[in-house]
Amino acid sequence: MLALQLIAAVLIDRWFGEPNRWHPLVGFGRCAGWLEARFNRGDSRRLKGLLMVLLLVLPPVLLVTALVQIPVVGDLLAVLVLWFTLGLESLKRHIRPILQALLSGNADEARRLTSYICSRDAAELDVERTAVESVLENGSDAVFGAVFWFCIAGAPGALAFRLINTLDAMWGYRSERFLQFGWAAARLDDLVGLIPARLTALSYALCGHTRRALRCWRTQGPLHDSPNAGPVMASGAGALGIQLGGPTCYRGVWADKPVLGEGPPAQPRDLSRALRLVDQALGLWILFISLWVWL
Repeated sequence: MLALQLIAAVLIDRWFGEPNRWHPLVGFGRCAGWLEARFNRGDSRRLKGLLMVLLLVLPPVLLVTALVQIPVVGDLLAVLVLWFTLGLESLKRHIRPILQALLSGNADEARRLTSYICSRDAAELDVERTAVESVLENGSDAVFGAVFWFCIAGAPGALAFRLINTLDAMWGYRSERFLQFGWAAARLDDLVGLIPARLTALSYALCGHTRRALRCWRTQGPLHDSPNAGPVMASGAGALGIQLGGPTCYRGVWADKPVLGEGPPAQPRDLSRALRLVDQALGLWILFISLWVWL
């Protein structure tokens, strides 16, 4: 049943993508923004941030935990929850217009579209590099992390991972506004993403140039300031044979990011190659999980 639920959710995501209206994560994000605007002030911001994470994550996870116990209905709900937590088709729908703009020579449009999927300054964007990094990192956050926790703890596990990851994306910044309030979300995201990120890095290596990817993961991954994004992007860049990382501008401040991967800088065609790498890695996961369940 686990394997069938996983395959069903992946197929639904591929056929329909994310719901255009009434997506649960959109409502969750609005609720999180409302709470942050009212409680991210005054003293004890770290404690307030932790309490807000618990308030936002525990009720829906406990509700799903109860509902999936219902015969038949619970199985269908598990598929729906995993579908909602997967973001592969949504990632593709964001990346493909960027690629089309690059191939048509519309650099301004490509830069504008890329600014929607990252927190970097649009005027200083290296579009190809940023887009490929987004594909590789979101492969871990929006696909493999959810699948991993679905296999470990069912629909409640996948939902908890995705909600924590969403809060980290909203609050996990090292800025004056979020340094304290977003601390709990960022640390929890690092924790729940620790194993999935490394399995993702291994999957990228197995689906690309394996030796180079493993070498980049080992030597370059630890240099990145994110304990999970570093291994994922270093391995992905090595698997693709391209160079990512380097100086990056966030809100007018330049950060000296480590160089990741080996080879030439990312080119427009590498966006398609990165998406294909995520697809191949997901196929590898489905095959392994199906064999594991069968055995």
